[in-house]
Amino acid sequence: MPTRYPRDMIGYGPTPPEARWPNGARVALSLVLNYEEGGENNILHGDGQSEAFLSDIAGAAPWPGQRHWNMESIYDYGARAGFWRLHRLFTGMDLPVTIYGVATALARSPEQVAAMKAARWEIASHGLKWVEHRDMPEEEERRQIAEAIRLHTEVVGERPKGWYTGRCSVNTVRLTAEEGGFDWVSDTYDDDLPYWREYGPRDQLVIPYTLEANDMRFATAPGYITGDQFESYLKDSLDTLHAEGGRMFSIGLHCRLIGRPGKIAGLKRFLDYARAKGGVWFATRGEIAAHWAATNPPRRRERPGEMTRANFVARYGSIFEHSPFIAERAFDLELGPAHDTATGLHNALARMFRSASPEERLGVLRAHPDLAGKLAAAKRLTPESTHEQASAGLDHLTDAERARFTELNTAYVAKHGFPFIIAVRDNTKATILAAFETRLDNDSATEFTTACKQVERIAELRLKALLP
Repeated sequence: MPTRYPRDMIGYGPTPPEARWPNGARVALSLVLNYEEGGENNILHGDGQSEAFLSDIAGAAPWPGQRHWNMESIYDYGARAGFWRLHRLFTGMDLPVTIYGVATALARSPEQVAAMKAARWEIASHGLKWVEHRDMPEEEERRQIAEAIRLHTEVVGERPKGWYTGRCSVNTVRLTAEEGGFDWVSDTYDDDLPYWREYGPRDQLVIPYTLEANDMRFATAPGYITGDQFESYLKDSLDTLHAEGGRMFSIGLHCRLIGRPGKIAGLKRFLDYARAKGGVWFATRGEIAAHWAATNPPRRRERPGEMTRANFVARYGSIFEHSPFIAERAFDLELGPAHDTATGLHNALARMFRSASPEERLGVLRAHPDLAGKLAAAKRLTPESTHEQASAGLDHLTDAERARFTELNTAYVAKHGFPFIIAVRDNTKATILAAFETRLDNDSATEFTTACKQVERIAELRLKALLP
């Protein structure tokens, strides 16, 4: 089987879809509060060591087989004090919030869960436990996802509609999509807009999250030291996204971090700034998901990187005129999502054309028909060539024009050994004739190079008629 490269590094490319946020807002702002306190690594939770991640303890390391009292007390602060400070801030400003709730943490915090529900916050799942999943066997991760949903439903009163593991594995997004019950998942950091991913018959909406507009940087290096540094970064981010328009802005928060008094002050100043700026839609991730599904629903399309060899060659074997070997060789490249667009697939096909032997490329040139020649008159051109020649009016020539094309075709082939090739869709009948007469005087080496570039351009235009 040929190599397929699974990473999608093109996304929406240069033309993202219109977000059309409600009331003409330029930015959708998602406030996310991670509730992890009571779900972190702890031998009380059946883990083999203490927690070592995202705390104010510099250089923290796990303590195998022991409770880490200082680490526990920092997490406890998040539940005991930080949560309520943030609750007062958000409810006082009447701002919507999405909770990333670790199921076991929620189960140990009934007062906080009641407050979340009373505030009508969205409570999404943050997994069963706040632990690493990178080495977790796929079946065990699938089991834990199911158990997280079960426990969340039992504790909160309804199943979660959104998911974010955070310390995830390479399987997490696929497994949560395959579970089939999530309106959105957020275990990616790869865009400023939601997007759809296909998993079998399911179209899963992904709402990317953030690790940089995130108070976790108070606990990592390099990171934030003071609240005003966090405030400044959030303001700069919002201003940039607001100027671009049609973007989403996620802000990640943790009770034990931003819940400290010296840090939350910067967050409050930013929130005041964002409300005063205008054009900002404060929304939960569930609200963003519902809006995106309504305005930009999934649309499945043909993806070259996912086709069988037979279908790929049948579909794209004529892009380089009568030369299916180009498509056959391209199929064996490291194709991926980057080649599912006209530009991407053209690059793969052109690479195979450029790396072909001079004799093979000459064969491709000779496979092209004469412009307005005998094959056109006999209606024996390929569909692609027929449409291309018609686009420049070469199917409606006067007798004098036809005679001139015949004369030039004959002279050109006699001199250079292959037909005159030009991307007719880029030209008019007049510019084609002018180029014909000019290029007839070139030496054959120059014309070979020029013709090859025109063949690539023709292929590009043909692909743009088939793919985004």
